[in-house]
Amino acid sequence: MALVGVVLVAGEDTRLRPLTYTLPKPLIPVMGKPLVARIIEGLRDGGVAGVYMVVGHLGFLFRQALGDGSSVGVGIRYVEQGERLGIAHAIHRAIEDGAGGELVVHLGDNYFGEGVGRFIREFREGGYDAYIVLTRHRDPTRFGNAIVKDGRVVKLVEKPREPPPNSYVVTGVYMFRDSDEVEKAFRTLRPSARGEYEITELIQWFIDNGRKVGYTVTNDWWKDTGTPQDMLDLMYLMLDEVEPRVNGEVRGSVNGRVVVERGAVVEGVVHGPAYVGLGSTIGRDTVIEHYVDIEANVLINGGAVSRSLVLNDARLELGRARVVDSIIGPRSTIRLERGRHMFIIGEGNVITSVDWA
Repeated sequence: MALVGVVLVAGEDTRLRPLTYTLPKPLIPVMGKPLVARIIEGLRDGGVAGVYMVVGHLGFLFRQALGDGSSVGVGIRYVEQGERLGIAHAIHRAIEDGAGGELVVHLGDNYFGEGVGRFIREFREGGYDAYIVLTRHRDPTRFGNAIVKDGRVVKLVEKPREPPPNSYVVTGVYMFRDSDEVEKAFRTLRPSARGEYEITELIQWFIDNGRKVGYTVTNDWWKDTGTPQDMLDLMYLMLDEVEPRVNGEVRGSVNGRVVVERGAVVEGVVHGPAYVGLGSTIGRDTVIEHYVDIEANVLINGGAVSRSLVLNDARLELGRARVVDSIIGPRSTIRLERGRHMFIIGEGNVITSVDWA
């Protein structure tokens, strides 16, 4: 039976505004590639034959970026979720539009250091009806929680105010052996107090009805990118694994693990881990400090940048200023003279700081 991927990207990403007013969170690039493309490639490598992408807010942008899936090596079909009625409802919409058989469901804003290949393999080899991936988290109240007893998942609780003892956080990958069983479970659900059909209640149906529900605990980092800091943390984790590579031109210097893509020019100094994207220019008086991702066609003159993500076609004239812990939206312009600054800004913004002294 073919393994079908279901990628959920219909959310409005309100906690990442203003950036996500025009750019859905899963389409934010890190090291030259949209995050959702990395997810789909991981599913492909795990044996997924095709992907149903459930879209909503700014869904046309996913179609523009990924098309029929040729660029990521797997066919993509798009499914509309007109109302945001929860994860279980989004899975239901994919099944309504043709996603059948064995399903691997992946949230479009969840990322795993170890990838998903092991999870898929253990799900299929174990003959499970449903399968979830668990982890520990410093704030389990933000997520669904799973209570495990004697090696079995016995209960799931959605965003508990008081996390149950010895519980795990449920991450954003869910697998099901039979889409017909998923539909049978979905028909028993009612919207929760927050008006959504909860994935925890869907999987609880499998537990309560004697189905074989398996789990694993991820061996590596896991990141849910709900907030700007989460997005920066993901970038740090990915840069930690970067291998140095220089395909562009270095007229200044690069130190440590730095990637300089084709057409990029480094006239200043770049300290790794760092990424300089296609066609970007780092000016002669500029210092790029550790954990900086500069995407394509960015121009930075003067100043310093640290622990920041600078998106495509941004222009930074920094004088003697230092930009830290920031996400700079695409096609934005920043002109500074001095000082230390932190920004979370969306597409096409213009920020100018004038020193009147």
